[in-house]
Amino acid sequence: MTCIALIVAAGRGTRLPGDVPKQYRMLDGVPIIRRSLMALLDHPGIDAVLPVIARDDWTLFADAANGLGTLPPIDGGATRQESVRLGLEHLALQAPDIVLVHDAVRPFADRDLIARVVAALADHAGAVPALPVTDTLKRETASAPAKAPRLVDTTVARDGLWRVQTPQGFRYADLLAAHRRFQGAELTDDAAVLEKAGLPVALVPGSDENVKVTTPEDLRQAERRLATGETRTGFGFDVHRFGPGDHVVIGGIKIPFTQGLEGHSDADVGLHALTDALLGAIGAGDIGVHFPPTDARWRGASSDIFLRHAGELIRERRGAIVNLDLTVICEQPRMGPHRPAIIARISDIIGISPNRVSIKATTTERLGFTGRGEGIAAQAVANVRLPFQD
Repeated sequence: MTCIALIVAAGRGTRLPGDVPKQYRMLDGVPIIRRSLMALLDHPGIDAVLPVIARDDWTLFADAANGLGTLPPIDGGATRQESVRLGLEHLALQAPDIVLVHDAVRPFADRDLIARVVAALADHAGAVPALPVTDTLKRETASAPAKAPRLVDTTVARDGLWRVQTPQGFRYADLLAAHRRFQGAELTDDAAVLEKAGLPVALVPGSDENVKVTTPEDLRQAERRLATGETRTGFGFDVHRFGPGDHVVIGGIKIPFTQGLEGHSDADVGLHALTDALLGAIGAGDIGVHFPPTDARWRGASSDIFLRHAGELIRERRGAIVNLDLTVICEQPRMGPHRPAIIARISDIIGISPNRVSIKATTTERLGFTGRGEGIAAQAVANVRLPFQD
């Protein structure tokens, strides 16, 4: 069963003022939309993500989504409903079995919530995550003067009322048909479009943490949430000896050289050290635990697989990588000319800003095995922020 997620990002919300639309505002140093995209891209049940953006935001989107591997974005419409329909029409050739529709400013959707939505589609045409309304609801009087205090008209029964979130999930063919049928109707969300077509929509448990960032206070609360917790430090160290070959791979970059590095995978000492540092920071063992050298699947494997896996484990724990610091130890080859490319590659693999990645190179003044030119070593430090758990 194929699943493609639409992320709706064509809006120009005014309740969060600033120089750029709210979805491109920074949240703890990362654009809000990037966090929302990563939540979808990291889910194993989602095959691809299609961003629907404003025509004038292509540069903003390219910067915010750099290296994430979404489908090429498409232009949205004048309304959210039109943007979703355009996204659905764009997917007509792929015709996925199910489609998810997610707000670009909900950066905290977790794996379990997404899985609940997808699972409900086995029995229902649509499914939405929702939370029961627990606050007392009041309706104001309609005839109050413009500048007079607002007055209560009546108390509204909250029984059976729910606060709906995204991502909302649907069987693709049903949602596309409903959007085509009710094109131009003013409906508040995609579930309403399906409801108007007479199809059932299931309610699945939402999450209090799956907040929508629409006001300055929402942004402040999201910042406080990310700042709450603890910062852990992990260390990584790796060594590979030289062997036959005409290049080495360090930090995900192929560097021409007179020798190669021996190892079960591609022998990338830089990414191996960084992977162990990240795993150490979250108490998840080392690279050999997750990718045993006795397993033939990893023979010659590209080490970006290992680093990306460590990043996914951190996101599953609702963590964030604060910074990575890698030191490569060798006499040759020279690392300086390749430093910008290595930083960019690591940034792309792990999904963090390049200014959070540091690469250094040093020698041992011709002492020891690296000094004798027998191999290359690397050591890494990673700082990871996690929700506090005793």
